[in-house]
Order: sequence, then C-alpha cells, then structure tokens
Amino acid sequence: MKLLSSAAAAAVGFSLALLLCTTEAHNITRILAKHPQFSTFNHYLTTTHLAYEINRRQTITVCAVDNAGMSDLLSKHLSIYAMKNVLSFHVLLDYFGAKKLHQITNGTALAATIFQATGSASGSSGFVNITNVKGGKVVFSPADYDGPPPAKFIKSVEEIPYNISVIQISTILPSAEAEAPTPGPSQMNLTSLMSAHGCKVFAETLLASPAEKTFEDNVDGGLTIFCPGDDAMKNFLPKFKNLTADGKQSLLEYHGVPIYQSISSLKSNNGVMNTLATDGAKKYDFTVQNDGEDVTLKTKVVTAKITGTLVDEQPLAIFSLDKVLLPKELFKAAPTPAPAPAPDADAESPKHSKDKHKSPPAPESSADSPADSPADGPSDDSADSTTDDNGAGRYNAGASLTAVFSIWFAFKLLM
Repeated sequence: MKLLSSAAAAAVGFSLALLLCTTEAHNITRILAKHPQFSTFNHYLTTTHLAYEINRRQTITVCAVDNAGMSDLLSKHLSIYAMKNVLSFHVLLDYFGAKKLHQITNGTALAATIFQATGSASGSSGFVNITNVKGGKVVFSPADYDGPPPAKFIKSVEEIPYNISVIQISTILPSAEAEAPTPGPSQMNLTSLMSAHGCKVFAETLLASPAEKTFEDNVDGGLTIFCPGDDAMKNFLPKFKNLTADGKQSLLEYHGVPIYQSISSLKSNNGVMNTLATDGAKKYDFTVQNDGEDVTLKTKVVTAKITGTLVDEQPLAIFSLDKVLLPKELFKAAPTPAPAPAPDADAESPKHSKDKHKSPPAPESSADSPADSPADGPSDDSADSTTDDNGAGRYNAGASLTAVFSIWFAFKLLM
C-alpha cells in the first residue's frame, strides 16, 4: 500500500509539472537584468535592437562582457550601427553550455555568429574559434585573428538547454570589420540593402517601378518597409505580372508605412496601419498583431509574419516577411465557408440509408479558389494560406492530456 501511495504521489507530481509546462520564450534583457555587472552590455543589446534578434532565435549562445570589459569598446565611440555589428559578433548560432565548452570534440570548434548571418561579414570574419587549452581553460578568438586568443571563458551566467546559453567571457572580441564605420539609414541605398539581405527579388521589382521614388522620398521623414523574402516574391511574380501598372505600384507601396516603427513599437501597438498606398477611400491598410515574439501583418487575404530585421534605427526600419502582403483592393478576400445544409426530413428512409454509406463528392479543386487572385484577373491554385506557428509560450495540449490521464490514474491508485 505504501508503494502504491508513493507511486501515486509521484504520478500526481509529474502530471502537475506537465500540466503547467509551456514552452517559454527566452528574454535576454530579463536574464541579464538579474546581473548588474552586465548592465552596459544589456543596455546596448536593447538600443541596437539586437535583443529582439536574440529573443526570436533558438539554439543560441550569448557571450556577455561585464561593465569593466565594455569600457575599451565604449572608448572607441562607435556609431550605433557599428556597435550592433560588434555585439552581434558575440552571439553564437549554436548552444554552448559550460559542459559542452569543456568537452569540445577534438578540442576546438568554429561557431557562426549573428554578424555572419547578416551578410555584412566577408569571408570567415563572422566566425569565432572556441578552443580547449591546458589547465581546463576555454578561449575564444575571431577565426581570422592571428595573435593569441584574446578572450577566455569566465563562467556560465544562465543556461536553458538547448535553447539559450548566456556565458561570460573576459573581454570584447576584436573585429576590424565589425567595427568599421557603417552608414546611417538615410545614407543607405534601400534596394541595395534589401538585395544583400534576402529580398533581392522585391528590390529589383521595386527598382523597375515608380514606387521606388515614393520609398526614397519618405526615408528622412520616417519609413518602415516590409520586404517579402526571395522565395515568397518569386512565387508571387506570375500574379504580379497580371496587375495593371497602377496595381503594381500600389502593391509595392502597400509594403511601406510612412512613419518609423521599431520592432518594439510594432509589438506593443497592435491595430490597423495605413501604408504608402493609402489614398482616401482606397484604404490599403493592414492589421498588426503579435503573439509573444512573433509579429504578423494581417490583410483580408493573407497573414504574413516578420522573419527578420534588416535595419531598425530612426528614421528607417526594414523587416523581412515570409509572404507577400495582398491588399483586398487588388485581390479577392478569402470566402467565408457556407454553413452545412440541414438534413432532409426523409434522411432515415431506406433509400437514404443506402445512400448515406456512399462517399461524398470530391471537393472542388483549389484551382477555382479566388482567395488571392487579382480582383480583376484570373484565379490559380497557388492561394496563400494563413498558418498557425507554434510559437514560444503556447500551451502544450499533448502534455496537458497526458497530465490529466496521469492524475486520474494516480487517484485510482490511492482509492
């Protein structure tokens, strides 16, 4: 009986743990806020908007430097853009907890960084070498660095296996390329910037349109651009070619907002937003929504998700999207499903009893769906669909069902 009670208690405890379990998104700002010695490092993660990039990624390691170690970097008086490059060089795109650092295969590992992922790093300048050395020490150096390793592992600050590891290293990793002067947003060529960061097809389409001047004219006064990634834009081009000249310009301008909106502003100010295409009765607007760290833009036709940040500093912000935004002014909204018909009064007649075992007619081909076809053009079978991404912080239904069953089983044991 004692054994059964113990087993039941264990089952209840395990079940409650499962019931309360959700996949929590990590927040680097909150993690470092518990450690005042990293306040300067934490401050610049926020002001450069790098914190958002860290929070939206999985399997990542942040190499934090304490306030004293940051002093040399601050003495260089780098622009905010160069500062972001330097700090992004300290964010590894792999998980390295204290245990893994001391047990590296063959004693050395080469890790890519967010700086490498931005496309701003040439050659191997965006990689970091991690090496085990005599005396149980772990050292870090840029992959293209010739001298002795400049930084060493101090301690683990916080680990959420295998999601995020925050470790302390002794000093800032030197990188002449990351520290190089970086032009501010108003000095940047918008289409070149988008082309270099996965939005080349959208940028080339914009260059061939009068919409490009509309974007350029709005930079100094504040501009937010949402550029679809290359795959999304390539798939959309056949539909784009079916639009009129005015429709093409409006579609492109629909991806711009005539004010600066940081990612934090988009996350905190949900609601309807006008665009560069808005013109009186022609609303050309969309709705901004967020779910944890995910920000989505919802039209009457499609829902697109922000997948990355190209620039986020006044007066310009550029974000990449996983889909092309389709305005209802140019494309047919998805039809509302019709309610199921009521059963016939003679549904139980012998004839109907036989018929009800027959297979229902096949649904109409999706090729006839007008959901994302031009309002004045032909339909096709490549309609965009809204997907539900299982983001961080969502309730785990499978674990909940398991937990409920386990609790029921536990109480049966106790009876």
